[in-house]
Amino acid sequence: MSTTSKIEWTERTWNPVAGCSKVSPACKYCYAETMARRLQAMGTPGYENGFQLTLLPQRLHDPLKRKVPTTYFVNSMSDLFHEKVPFTYIDQVLNVIERGSQHTFQILTKRAERLASYFQTRSVPPNAWIGVSVEDRAHGVARIKYLQQVDARIRFLSVEPLLEDIGQFNLEGLHWVIVGGESGPKARPMKPEWVDSIRVQCDANNVAFFFKQWGGWGADGVKRAKKHNGRKLHGRTWDETPQLILPTQP
Repeated sequence: MSTTSKIEWTERTWNPVAGCSKVSPACKYCYAETMARRLQAMGTPGYENGFQLTLLPQRLHDPLKRKVPTTYFVNSMSDLFHEKVPFTYIDQVLNVIERGSQHTFQILTKRAERLASYFQTRSVPPNAWIGVSVEDRAHGVARIKYLQQVDARIRFLSVEPLLEDIGQFNLEGLHWVIVGGESGPKARPMKPEWVDSIRVQCDANNVAFFFKQWGGWGADGVKRAKKHNGRKLHGRTWDETPQLILPTQP
């Protein structure tokens, strides 16, 4: 099952794995955990185990049923490189990505070391964008060096939720940076100067910059519903995306 997404930087989500476990401060108020428990209570297939990691092979071939070229976020409800997901199962996911060459697949992980280990002996399909989450210096920035070891056509960072000023960081070999604040009733604030620092570095390195949202705190430092805080930074919407020409379809 794939579903239409409200995430601003993708079109649909595809979850061949559900459930996860916390590894860093970004996970503290995980939206996927809350959603998984809600889906479990509703009796939604695939969420019988709540937020326990669960392989869902019955969903593997869903993108192949869709002929219209689509951008898929892989595992919005999990992490493909979780320690309990066997490499043999990841192989199956990558096989579907290769076969679904009309689509673009965005894979995002917090398990950057396992990501790099996996691709040491495997190639990244040309229609797969590979990214890591960056929320702070200690956990997030440390993941970037592992992403840079992966030979992907598009490498990206999801800097969400941005929990502190991450300072100067290495953008070599990266193509896209997404930045966003945390949402939800317990959201932690994000300061405009933290966002500006990232935007300026992206501009200096010719890296596409995408501002996703302020989240639960506005640019003015006031807490309110995220819909009232919007997505504008300095009066404009930043929707830059990396340019990629996919191979000609047979």
